[in-house]
Amino acid sequence: MTTRPLVVALAVVMATAGSAFAQTTITSQQADEILKELRAIRQAVERLQAPPAPQPAGPPPPPEKVKIANVSGYMLGRPDAPITMVEFTDLQCPFCNRFATTTFDQLKKDYIDTGKVRFISRDFPLDFHPQAKPAAVASRCAGEQGKFWELRMTLVKNASQLSPVMITNQAAALNLDMKAFEACTKGTQFDAAITKDSTEGAGLAVSGTPTFFVGKTTAQGFEGFRIVGAQPYSVFQARIEGLLK
Repeated sequence: MTTRPLVVALAVVMATAGSAFAQTTITSQQADEILKELRAIRQAVERLQAPPAPQPAGPPPPPEKVKIANVSGYMLGRPDAPITMVEFTDLQCPFCNRFATTTFDQLKKDYIDTGKVRFISRDFPLDFHPQAKPAAVASRCAGEQGKFWELRMTLVKNASQLSPVMITNQAAALNLDMKAFEACTKGTQFDAAITKDSTEGAGLAVSGTPTFFVGKTTAQGFEGFRIVGAQPYSVFQARIEGLLK
């Protein structure tokens, strides 16, 4: 938007005003109205010509690489794999579902099963997904019976169908001791661990799921590159291959 139309209008009104004042037929009321128009146009021009007010700076983008010392917990792959990949996930998240159904199996086949990548999963249940935390707890309870990954992957691959009944049915399908499983899911024994995962993620500037960190394994953990969202297989492949070289 420019000031030219208003400047032209101002000139026209000024000319009209000068002509009107030159005539004896103009009334005091008309003169006041013309002056009001002149002031309004002048104020509009001044506002447009004034420099824009500085906008408050937004938060800085999160760093591309971060150091992660905590590599404990449920893991897939060799503990001494040269590359470590940590995922922060919400089991009810549709984007986590997309990663699980379109990318994870190929990554597992090419890199986890071949000993090149160790994959670690962290819980980051979002407040607006009411079944995310129960699903995380259920996965850990299944882990008490050696079925953590089996239940976890089943739940995230069916994220849109999560419910207490569905979770229980999927656990039963894995031939778990259901009395022990149900007692576990009703308890609070894993609440602190899930909260710890979420706190760790927040400290790494995780704000949505899934978020991944991929880096070279070291004795102190690893320094990971951030990958946000359900990216295609090629994005993970390029990062992993670059680190392996």
